[in-house]
Amino acid sequence: MEGDSVTLHTGVKTNQQDRIRWYFNDTRIAQITGDLSKICTDVQCNEGTERFSRRLKLDHQTGSLTIMNITNKHSGVYKLLISSSDID
Repeated sequence: MEGDSVTLHTGVKTNQQDRIRWYFNDTRIAQITGDLSKICTDVQCNEGTERFSRRLKLDHQTGSLTIMNITNKHSGVYKLLISSSDID
């Protein structure tokens, strides 16, 4: 429903070395790199879109993405990429 919040869960617990990137229709909208001070959302990710301006919250422990105050313009394909530096 419009105006609600929705959370897209990763289903995993990440570590500080993981790189997490969320995409909307092939445009990066949020990311966390190994350094937690490098969390970006929406226009801060240098992709130039403001569709999600001030609507995204990224959980640095799980990588889950919350979209607040959703509207019809937020419907589309969301993709998550998690890259881990842990290689066993």
